[in-house]
Order: sequence, then C-alpha cells, then structure tokens
Amino acid sequence: MQPQRTSTGPVTARALLILEAFTPAQRTLTLTEIAHRTSVPLTTAHRLVAELTAWGALERNDSGRYQIGLRLWEIASLSPRGLGLREVALPFMEDLSRVTQENVQLALREGTESVFVERIAGRKAVPVLTRVGGRFPLYPTGVGRVLLAYAPTEIQEQVLTGPMTAFTEKTITSPRELRRLLADVRRKGFAVNNRQVSMDSISVAAPVRGADGTVMAAVSIVVHAHNAEPNALAPVVRAAAQGISRTLGAVPSARSW
Repeated sequence: MQPQRTSTGPVTARALLILEAFTPAQRTLTLTEIAHRTSVPLTTAHRLVAELTAWGALERNDSGRYQIGLRLWEIASLSPRGLGLREVALPFMEDLSRVTQENVQLALREGTESVFVERIAGRKAVPVLTRVGGRFPLYPTGVGRVLLAYAPTEIQEQVLTGPMTAFTEKTITSPRELRRLLADVRRKGFAVNNRQVSMDSISVAAPVRGADGTVMAAVSIVVHAHNAEPNALAPVVRAAAQGISRTLGAVPSARSW
C-alpha cells in the first residue's frame, strides 16, 4: 500500500521548486528548462506545470514559454505586511518623491533580508538595483540598515557574523563598524548609507512603526552621491516615516521618534 502524501509532502515541495525556478533574470522558461533548473523529472515537471497553469500560478505566453501567472499576484496582495502597508505608505511616499524628485523605497524585513514592497522612481533619479518584490541583504542599504538596527538580537548576530559581500569599495563589512552604525541609527532615528551599493548613490532611511511601537518597515530616498546633502534630507524622510507610522496607529514618543 502506497504511503499517503500530506499537504506538505513532496508534491508541494516540487511545485514550489518550480515557482522558484523563475528569477528576475529569467522570467520565462520552457518546460525542459524548468525540469533542468529544479532537477525534477521531465514527466513530473510536465504534470506539475500543467496543474500550476490550470490554477493560474503559471501562464504560457505566445511563444510557448512559461511565466509567473497573475493569480499569484492576487494571492500575494492579501498579505497585510505587503499590500496593506503599501496602501498606507503610498501617499506619503508620493509626497516625498514630489518634494525631492528622487527614488523613494519602502521595505520590510524577512529573516536576514529586506523585501521591497514599493518603489517610486524619480524622473532624473539615480538608477537603483532594487525592484518591487526583490530581496537584498540588510547590511548595505539604507532601509536594510534601519531594519537591522531594530531587529531581534539573534538576527543582528546572524548578519554580523555571517559572510558579507562588498558591493563597492566603500561597502562596510566590518562587524565592529556595523555595530557602531546600528547604534547610531537607533540614537539618531535614521540611517545614511554612502555609496554602499553603488558608487553613484547615497540613501537616507528612517523606521516605520506599527501600532505596538515596534519597527515594521523602513522608508528611504536614494540620491545621486555627487550632489547629496544627507543631513538636509533626513528630516523629510523621517517626517514621511512618522506620517506612515501615525496612520498605522503608532503613538509618537520623544524616545522612539
């Protein structure tokens, strides 16, 4: 008698592997490419891809290649950490974008990474490596450093004792220096990251607090390094973050804000 598979068994795991095969650099795949990337047998991949396509998780384009389906976006939009926060934050982000004409970003922490849930691109703003729905390490970005500064101790230690890639010659990867900078973020209420991800950009970020007062997100602007005045930008970024926080039900206090 065959053992009964549970909802968390191999079928679910393989279906998730198929979805994870798609990346920003590889948005469409053939069935053979999916099987190769996931190490799932071709016949099994064929069956699972057909089921995922019928449900709407995958779509087949005009050239016969598969891509992520709109149904997944519909499901993901139900996440209160993503869409709910985005809807509250967007008016403040739009105001910040109009005032500064720069890139404005909103991110959450997921484990030891930041996940970007919204971004407004300024017309003449510096190009950025982040995208909505994309992930990035916490230590080199403005939003990431804010989220790391207020993360649980075990998360901070995991990041600070783990491998850290230098994205530029300016990227700080020294655990001792990062500890000092995280304490500085908590003291000042904002982070300034100078050419940490690219040599032509500086980011200024501030924490967004939920109704219970804990930091649940971070908002930032990313500006050209050659004409940036971070200390002049910090007040407007903090004001946007505080506006989002108040709308979420956070009560301002001298110590936290």
